[in-house]
Amino acid sequence: MPITSVTLDLDGTLLDTVPDLAGAANAMLLELGLPPRSEEEVRRFVGRGIGKLVERCIGDAAVDHAQALAVFRRHYARCNGHGAQPYPGVREGLECFRARGLPMGVITNKSAEFTGPLLAATGLAPYFRFALSGDSLPEKKPHPRPLLEACARLNSTPPGNLHIGDSRHDAAAARAAGCPVFLVPYGYNEGQDVRGLDCDAIVATLMDAAARIESL
Repeated sequence: MPITSVTLDLDGTLLDTVPDLAGAANAMLLELGLPPRSEEEVRRFVGRGIGKLVERCIGDAAVDHAQALAVFRRHYARCNGHGAQPYPGVREGLECFRARGLPMGVITNKSAEFTGPLLAATGLAPYFRFALSGDSLPEKKPHPRPLLEACARLNSTPPGNLHIGDSRHDAAAARAAGCPVFLVPYGYNEGQDVRGLDCDAIVATLMDAAARIESL
């Protein structure tokens, strides 16, 4: 079946957001009297939403998780989008998809309060019809519901929707929804290599993804 729409993950696929996340995490840790985390540690902690990121950053410390999460959100709201950068080939790939007439949506486990501002701050918002965040629906990736909802909004079908992500959660969600899936190797995936995951292709950039659509 020809590809008629594209959905994309956000953190680790479109944007390298670790500089902002690490800045907010360390501001949180400092306020809570805990030792800082390196940017590389934070990079390994990303992939299952802000709640899990905060949990991993505070570790076994005797700190109330809800309090830590509130502190993180306050700091992240301040720095969200300041250091985040599109990965090489992202804008060019999105232009190729748009030139093909393929409608696009973002599917992320990031909270909605941060998703919209981040897309706007980095100039990527105009490429997408919508963004489904981790709290937009009752379920988030790796559950298939966000992809199924996106297909409905894009007037597409799961076999005709290409999902592009950077993690096992993207692969699992796409497979469960019946969507073809490409994975990029440069993202987060909680520190694990994506090359052993069940996907239709590993693509170096979104430009590579655009060029390989015809092979599906």
